[in-house]
Amino acid sequence: MPIPKFSIVILISGSGSNLQAIIDAAEKNTLPVEICAVISNRPDAKGLQRAARAGLRTEVVDHTQFNSREDFDASLQQCIDNVEPQLVVLAGFMRLLTDNFVDHYSGHMLNIHPSLLPNFKGLNTHARALAAFKEGSVTEHGASVHFVTAQLDGGPVIAQASVAIAADDTPDILATRVLGREHQLYPQIIGWFAEGRLRLQGNQVWLDEKALTSPVVLSANC
Repeated sequence: MPIPKFSIVILISGSGSNLQAIIDAAEKNTLPVEICAVISNRPDAKGLQRAARAGLRTEVVDHTQFNSREDFDASLQQCIDNVEPQLVVLAGFMRLLTDNFVDHYSGHMLNIHPSLLPNFKGLNTHARALAAFKEGSVTEHGASVHFVTAQLDGGPVIAQASVAIAADDTPDILATRVLGREHQLYPQIIGWFAEGRLRLQGNQVWLDEKALTSPVVLSANC
């Protein structure tokens, strides 16, 4: 009898390109997970179409139909818990989450952010990185995968992948290069968790039974 794969739920709000990278890795068996459901807070999210094409269960919890963040998060939590995932994966999920929701999935929820955290938390990361490059304060940009905590983009960082910033970059050009690195980075880190190599203890990331003193830096060949 085959061993059940590690179960994950993926939350999206938009086009779902990181979702697609995870789907592709799972279909190639380079990522040992089963995607139990893809949930969006936007009914028109294009990522839902990607999920449907892959034959995945899709759900919509439309945030505009709730009177408060707390009510929305409670409904989203119920939707997630209905499929009993072992990990919640945020992949372009553009919602601020309440403390109760984050605590419920503490140590079992990952996010990917398009910057080398702690630089450029929040939105418009590529334009802000370019502005900092022109000021001479940074030479690289990239993406980070971190455990989700109540602090916006402030959870313990697991791993990062970088790109060099070029003088003729625009925010869109830089975003495209960073996105390519995200698609390499995220499935690998999800795989570490699924394989039991990665965990959060307190506020400390552990990988292969060693406490990380700094994020893992993935090479361009990963």
